Amino acid sequence: RYDDAYHYQRIFLPLIKQEADTDRKLKESQVYEHVMVRWDTGLNKRQIAYFVLPRVDVDAKIMPGDELRLSTLDRTWDAVGNVLKVPDNIGDELSLQLKLGTKNIPLDTSNGFRVECVWKSTSFDRMRNALTTFAIDSNCMSHYIYSTLLGYPMRETNTNRPVVLPRRITAPNLPELNSSQVSAVRIAIGSQISLIQGPPGTGKTVTSATLVYHLVKATRAKVLVCAPSNIAVDQLTEKIHKTGLKVVRVYSKSREVVESTVQFLSLHLQMLGNAELNKLQKLKGETGELSDKDERRYRSLRVQVEQELLSSADVVCTTCVGAGDPRIGKLKFRVVLIDESTQAIEPECLIPIVMGCKQLVLVGDHCQLGPVVMSKDVAAAGLSSSMFERLIALGLRAHRLQVQYRMHPILSAFSSNIFYEGSLQNGVSPVDRIMSEMEFPWPNIEKPMFFFNTCGSEELAGSGTSFLNRAEAQTVEKITTQLLKGGVKPEQIGIITPYEGQRSFLVQHMQSTGSLPIKLYQAIEVASVDAFQGREKDFVIMSCVRSNEHQGIGFLKDPRRLNVALTRAKYGLIIVGNAKILAKQPLWNHLLHHFAESGLLMDGPLTRLHPSTVDLPKLKRLHNPTPVGGRYLESTLLEAHSALMPGVESRRHNMVGGGHPLAHIDPMTLHDPVHAFYPDAIRRAAAATNMQMPACLLIPNMLTQEQFMPWMMVPGGRQADRGYSQGMSQGMSQGLSQASYNLSQNSGYMGNLSQGSDYSAQMSQGDYM
Repeated sequence: RYDDAYHYQRIFLPLIKQEADTDRKLKESQVYEHVMVRWDTGLNKRQIAYFVLPRVDVDAKIMPGDELRLSTLDRTWDAVGNVLKVPDNIGDELSLQLKLGTKNIPLDTSNGFRVECVWKSTSFDRMRNALTTFAIDSNCMSHYIYSTLLGYPMRETNTNRPVVLPRRITAPNLPELNSSQVSAVRIAIGSQISLIQGPPGTGKTVTSATLVYHLVKATRAKVLVCAPSNIAVDQLTEKIHKTGLKVVRVYSKSREVVESTVQFLSLHLQMLGNAELNKLQKLKGETGELSDKDERRYRSLRVQVEQELLSSADVVCTTCVGAGDPRIGKLKFRVVLIDESTQAIEPECLIPIVMGCKQLVLVGDHCQLGPVVMSKDVAAAGLSSSMFERLIALGLRAHRLQVQYRMHPILSAFSSNIFYEGSLQNGVSPVDRIMSEMEFPWPNIEKPMFFFNTCGSEELAGSGTSFLNRAEAQTVEKITTQLLKGGVKPEQIGIITPYEGQRSFLVQHMQSTGSLPIKLYQAIEVASVDAFQGREKDFVIMSCVRSNEHQGIGFLKDPRRLNVALTRAKYGLIIVGNAKILAKQPLWNHLLHHFAESGLLMDGPLTRLHPSTVDLPKLKRLHNPTPVGGRYLESTLLEAHSALMPGVESRRHNMVGGGHPLAHIDPMTLHDPVHAFYPDAIRRAAAATNMQMPACLLIPNMLTQEQFMPWMMVPGGRQADRGYSQGMSQGMSQGLSQASYNLSQNSGYMGNLSQGSDYSAQMSQGDYM
């Protein structure tokens, strides 16, 4: 909760500044020397430099659209260009298109070049501008949304004209919705703020596209659709376009040279439909420059055509940062939908909202990975908590999509019961997810998954900041080769590992030692858990890497990262790791018990697998110290069978997530912020000024409007509900305020908006603008 908009601004500005400084240092630290370059000419007659960069285990990655500076070692020539393509495999070339008008290019030179990453402040400048707008202009959004973001949710009143919806909620050329999806669409259309939680494989993108279609038809307003990454925006844009709505996709200038599946919908290509502008554009490309008169006409016509296309569109799609583009800035958007909102930091979500929003839809899943924050101090201070999570903490209810269509039912069981209280239903049957024609030594063909126990040691990667495990890499190569020999195509396989050192080693190891043609291994995607969020593969192999007695398991402790890793596979999942070491962590111990009780915790060579004899510790309580919107509690899971009782069966037994019967459970142990609230809980929450964020495990269950009204169970009714949420939000705000103040004191940042501070771009800025 914030005193006012200026208080909100003072909290977030120092956090943004320190995050920018961290990002800048990481970006500018990437320098490569003695690079060999191959020159070519693109279709637009611009010069393209191709070169191979060494694999370096750094946190900041080069993305399509990023700017790089290419220069000779003696600095007699340098130029800036945009990355067209990033290599997927060892030895692949990166392509860099030089800026228009670059002169004196040393085309006859192929070696002795230097490559530097160019840091841009655009992302952080736009977040700062959004915070300023929010602070000085209370009319930048509806009063209801404005008050809610400050932490004072009002009773929602319908100030809009009545919305008449069809009896069947469908959209042209999109799949039929299930009941939970239909309910989410209906609730969102009738609400000024709505939260839609989309667990893995539940059709979040189709639901969002259908919702956008009906928002346009029902409100007749232009809808602004955003997401933190370009990939997520492109996926949703493609679905919305199928409905027949008029869609314009706005890319940043640096991304206009990068190919995409919806490029034909982009603003910069639709503009070429104007004959005069197209002619001037071609002339400029051929000659490199126009006469003064033609240049003035070109710029004037370009602005005119841009505004005509944007004004006539039903839907404008861009990233959250892209919403701050001056080309869009002249427009007002009454309706805003932000997909993958749980992966965006709050000031990032604020950018599209301050553009006149009166109806806001946030879509995401706070049980999966949250925003990427480079500074550990800033993350600890609260910037890693999304707006979606904070609104839940304030008492707003998220509507959960409840039918998953991705995974074989056996693959979804653990995630459903541990992270979603057993509420996920399976929209596919085991028969739908069995490849009968493939040959692979599954321990149980009816349960296509297993944990492959290994005892190899971890070691530091070459960078000294990441880890690799050679024994696991050898095992992963054998499994991959067996899948390929069994009839699985390389494009169907995904290999996930939490460490860049292991990712690089796996790519190199498989291509150098695999018994099959190298092209097969090159076509297999090897990536981090974060890179796989929102995506799927038919078969997933996970390499855990960590194997030590005393240093812990690092990234693997993050329950949300584990949830993502477990839910990417459609047909089969294989986890490779040291069970003895991983079992020391309570959540992993529950997972290993789940595999062991199913006879799927295996030892031995791949062709002669047998049940492992590893001695797993007894199951302990899973601690949930800081669930956003929940409370400081423990969730008692006595043993694997009850913890993993199927959701339908657990409801039949009047149980939550396989736990104790409701009649005997303390209401305070239910992971639902609107179930029951006692005075001592309110006092505890209000006093929690140092609440850590983001959420950890067992995120609260958000009931739908079709379910019973939980406040009827509580003496005091709705007032008890409101009192708790106010206490919780006040504690969160105080903790964030104090942490932010400490950061500003340490960095000496005074928050002077009159100074053009240097703000850095997001870690993968090319994908976020």
